Amino acid sequence: SGRILYDHSTDKMRIGAGGNTYLNIDGNGHVTNAYQPAFLVKPTNNQTDFNQGQTITIVLDNEIYDQNGDFASNTFTAPVTGKYCFQFSIQLNDISNQDSSTYYYIELNTSNRAYYVLSSIDQAVGSSSGQYFFTLAGGALADMDANDTMTLRVVHGGSSGTGPSDVSNNSHLSGFLAC
Repeated sequence: SGRILYDHSTDKMRIGAGGNTYLNIDGNGHVTNAYQPAFLVKPTNNQTDFNQGQTITIVLDNEIYDQNGDFASNTFTAPVTGKYCFQFSIQLNDISNQDSSTYYYIELNTSNRAYYVLSSIDQAVGSSSGQYFFTLAGGALADMDANDTMTLRVVHGGSSGTGPSDVSNNSHLSGFLAC
C-alpha cells in the first residue's frame, strides 16, 4: 500500500510504500532517501607483501557506512539498475628498488567493464632508494544492472624490480547511486 503524507506543521512531505517511508522532502526542497545506496569502506589493516606480477583484490573490510547494506566481502552489489558513482584513493607503501619499467594500476571492475588508473615509477635503473609510498586516486560513473557487482584490485606490473609492496589502511573506496 502506497502513501503520500504532507505535514503542514513541519512543511515536510513523505512518500512511502508497504507501511514504510522511503522519500522525505522538506520545505526547502531537500530530498533524502534512507534506502539510497551509498557506502564508504576502508581496509582495517595494511595488506602486505604483494609482489611484482601479482594482481590482488583490495581488502575493504571496515565499513564506515553502508546505507543500503549493498557492500560485503570486498564487493558492491547493485540493488537496482542505474548509474553508480565510485571514487577511490589507494595508498601503496614500501615502494623500493624499482626501475622505470615498473608500474601499478588500480582496476575498478564492474560486471559490464573495468576502469583503470595507471602510474609508473619514474626512477633510474639500478637505484637502491625509491619512494616509500604513493597514492593512486580515481573514479568512474559506471552503468550497472541490478545484481551487477564491483570490486577493486591493484596490479603490480613491469619487467623488473625487487621487493614487495603494501596497500595502506589509509586507502578508501566510496560509491552511491547517482541516477
